[in-house]
Amino acid sequence: MNDIMTIEEVAEYLRVSERTVYDWVQKGEIPGGKIGTSWRFKRSEIENWVNRKLTPRLSADIEDFSNSLKSVLSPESVIKIISDNKWDALEEMSELIIHAGGLKYKDELMNALRRREELMSTGIGWGIAVPHVRLESVKSPVMALGVSNDGLSDYESLDGLPVQYVIMIAAGKYQHAEYIKLLSMVSARMKNEDIKHKLLNADEEEMYKIFSGGTDS
Repeated sequence: MNDIMTIEEVAEYLRVSERTVYDWVQKGEIPGGKIGTSWRFKRSEIENWVNRKLTPRLSADIEDFSNSLKSVLSPESVIKIISDNKWDALEEMSELIIHAGGLKYKDELMNALRRREELMSTGIGWGIAVPHVRLESVKSPVMALGVSNDGLSDYESLDGLPVQYVIMIAAGKYQHAEYIKLLSMVSARMKNEDIKHKLLNADEEEMYKIFSGGTDS
């Protein structure tokens, strides 16, 4: 795989317009450099930039998170993962997303998840994975939460550790702002070690309350 990317390739990778990438690099908001008159990007730097975007400051406001969560996650979309491997676990999670989002085609969701994982693993480290896609068929963002007590050792996380916490997010193709906000808040929330410990030892009803902030004190 070529480590040097064009604006077109970065736009496809990030699923934004070429104009957006051009504006970002002009403002210094995304790493890139000019070779002659053309912008070029190192794939490794873009991947690191994406990872930083997914792992923001840890002080995300829990009240804001809880309010946002109510519209995208229901108690029925929280499970203890039974599967012992990545793709079977994502199949389990996708069933929740299909039901919650009223989606008609599971294949569409799974294919989008596979394309996303081929670009870069959504295992962001610390035992956390945040598989996320944007689809034209999704009318409003939906989320599912799964916890694997034994861990998914084949997830190929960025830090190489097994994944125990999977938060799946699906949003509409043009719901970029809502999508990024949810990714940021979830990533920050899940870096709280106390929350992670409680989730491992909770049943599904308790998991929802813990994740949403209902048992914070």
